[in-house]
Amino acid sequence: MRKNSTKNLRINEEVAHELAVIIRELKDPRIAPMTTVVDAVVATDLKTCKAYISVLGDEKAREDTMAGLKSAEGYVRRELAHSLNLRNTPQITFLEDRSIERGVEMSRLIDEVCGKSVENEETE
Repeated sequence: MRKNSTKNLRINEEVAHELAVIIRELKDPRIAPMTTVVDAVVATDLKTCKAYISVLGDEKAREDTMAGLKSAEGYVRRELAHSLNLRNTPQITFLEDRSIERGVEMSRLIDEVCGKSVENEETE
């Protein structure tokens, strides 16, 4: 199976959706309420999965959420096995994704630069 086959893309999308549902239902107080599954990449042999997680909050909230998810890996995998009908249930690795945070920061910087250039044009 090719890496970007239609089947693999569908599996990635379905795993990401189910992980989002499972994480939302976790009762661990360390996991922040604004935790998002950005992407899930399942290996073609269905043995491993990298789940990219974005957490809205400060550094402590991110660290606590990642620790909570790491401790719940077994439970999350079991729930994923119940909700998906796959030959193998992948071993999940949670990775922090800060792309949304970087995008917001870049947008703020662009607005700041554009605001200054508009002010300079108005004064001239």
